Amino acid sequence: MMSQGPALYIHVPFCVRKCYYCDFASQPYTSPMAEGYVSALEQEAEHYLTSWPQGQEVPSVYIGGGTPTVLTPQELERVLQVAAAFPRVAGAEWTVEANPGTLTKTKLALLKAAGVNRLSLGVQSFDDDLLVFLGRIHTASEAKTAWDQARRAGFDNLSLDLMYAIPGQSLKLWRQTLQEALALAPEHISTYSLMIEEGTEFARRALEPCPEELDLAQYREAQTRLEQAGLSQYEISNFARPGYACQHNLVYWHNEPYLGLGPAATSYLAGERRTNIRDTISYVDSLGQGCLPIAERELATPELAQAETVILALRLREGLSRPRFARQFGRDVYAVFPQAIDRLMALGLVTMDEFSLSLTAKGLLLANQVALEFLPNNFS
Repeated sequence: MMSQGPALYIHVPFCVRKCYYCDFASQPYTSPMAEGYVSALEQEAEHYLTSWPQGQEVPSVYIGGGTPTVLTPQELERVLQVAAAFPRVAGAEWTVEANPGTLTKTKLALLKAAGVNRLSLGVQSFDDDLLVFLGRIHTASEAKTAWDQARRAGFDNLSLDLMYAIPGQSLKLWRQTLQEALALAPEHISTYSLMIEEGTEFARRALEPCPEELDLAQYREAQTRLEQAGLSQYEISNFARPGYACQHNLVYWHNEPYLGLGPAATSYLAGERRTNIRDTISYVDSLGQGCLPIAERELATPELAQAETVILALRLREGLSRPRFARQFGRDVYAVFPQAIDRLMALGLVTMDEFSLSLTAKGLLLANQVALEFLPNNFS
C-alpha cells in the first residue's frame, strides 16, 4: 500500500553572480565546485534512499537555489536523476527555479524529458534599469524570450517571481511590471518586497529602503491587479489561477514533513528540524568523510509545534483549519491559545469561525506581529 512521505527539496548553491539583495546560500558557479557538489548530493540522497520506507511516495519536488539552470546540461541531468530516484505520487508537482539568463532550449528539453512539470522564473522586474540596479544578469526582453521558449517546450504551469519596494521604483513602474507580467498569462505569480538583508551588497552600500507608504501601496496594487486578472491571493506573497497554487509551498504552510538535500537545505522529519551545513566546501567535505552534513538539529516541543503550525497556516488566506489542528494535537486551537486569539480578534487582525482561524485584510499587513503572539515565551 502506498503512503505519502515527505516532500523533497534540493538546493543548488550556484549563480552566475550574486544579486545585490540576495542573502541565500549561493556563490558564483565554477566547474570544479559544481562537480564536487553534484557528487556529494548523490551521496546524501543515497543515504536517505537506502532506508526509504517501502511504499512511501514524495508528494512534490522543488529544486531551488541559487540558480539550478546555471549548471551545465550534464550537471543538471545528474541533479534531476537524484530527484527522480525518490518514488513520487502520480502526477506530483515537480518545480525547478530558472533564471532567464541561464535558461536554454537544451536545458528546457532536459527538464521536460526528466518529468519536471512546473517552472518558476526569477524575473523580478520588466524594467531594464531596475534589473541592472538589482544586479540581475538578464534583460526584460531576455525574460520574455525565456518565457516563450518554456511555453514552446510544453510547460503549461509557469510562475513568475516579481519584486516591489525597490528604491527608485515608483508606483507607475510597478504597475507597468504587473501589466507586462499579466500579458504573459502566467499560472502563478509570487511578489516579494525588497528587504535589505545583512551581508548583502545592498547592506554594504547602506541602501535606504523604500518608504513604508510606497511599499504598502505597491503591495495593495498587486493584490488588486492580480485578483482582477483571475489570480487569487492564496498566501501572503503568492497568487494563482484556480488549481495552480504551488503544492510544494503548501507543504511548508501546512507544517507537513519535507526532506531537504544540498548545502543550507532544511528538513522537517518526525517533528525534528535539521539544517545542513551552509558552506558548499564543508558540505562536500562532510559527505566525503561519510558523514551527513547536518549543522543544526532541533526537536520541536509540543508547544513549539503547535505555535509553528498556527503561524505558518496563517500565511494562507484560508488560514488554519481548526479540525486539522484538533486532529493533530488533540485540542482545539482556541483551547491552546485563548488569550492570544482574543487579543488579535479585538485588534481586528484575525477572524475565527467553527472551521478556521485566519488573518483579516488588516492582519495580512501585520503578519509578523501576529506571529509573535503565538510563540512560547522563551522564543518571543
